Amino acid sequence: MNSRTLRHVWLPFAGLMLSSVISVALLWRPEALSDLSLQWRLPLVLLGLWAVGAGFMHGVGVTVPRRWLRQLMAAPACWWGLVVFALFVFGRMMVA
Repeated sequence: MNSRTLRHVWLPFAGLMLSSVISVALLWRPEALSDLSLQWRLPLVLLGLWAVGAGFMHGVGVTVPRRWLRQLMAAPACWWGLVVFALFVFGRMMVA
């Protein structure tokens, strides 16, 4: 098995696991987002909604028919959103 096949197999699973960990962490400690002011909370909730949703969609293999939606839900954009949101959430949990 070459590295491209291995990457193709593990990346969706990793996205699904990271989305699951972020979801459980926010269920466990919702004050990571709820303590923010509204001007910071709303954009971060929207980023989290998109990132976790895209991670779950990418992890289970759901695709969308439109090109621009597919680009938003595909691997590069999904990973950047997940990583940024995860760093923010876990950083807030460590500080608080």
